[in-house]
Amino acid sequence: MTLHERVEQALDTIRPYLETDGGNVSVEEITADNVVKLKLLGACANCAMSIMTFKAGLEQAIKKAVPEIVSVEAVNLTDMDDPNATTPY
Repeated sequence: MTLHERVEQALDTIRPYLETDGGNVSVEEITADNVVKLKLLGACANCAMSIMTFKAGLEQAIKKAVPEIVSVEAVNLTDMDDPNATTPY
C-alpha cells in the first residue's frame, strides 16, 4: 500500500464525522519530506471549529496510522496563533 493510500485510509476513519456536518477533506499533496497537505472542503472550510477538527482529528489520525508522516498542514486554514489569522464565517 502506498503512502498516499495509507493517509487516505486514515482520513476515511474521520470522514463520516465531517460529512455529518456537511464537510470533507482532500489530500492535496504529500511532499518528498513526508508533509501531508490537506484541503478542508464544504462546511469544514469555513467552520469556526475547523482548527480543532484539524488538530485533534485529522492530524492525529494521520500521524497515528502513518508514523513516517512528520507534519500535517491545511492549505486553506490559518493557525490560531497566526497574527494574520481570519475568523471563518
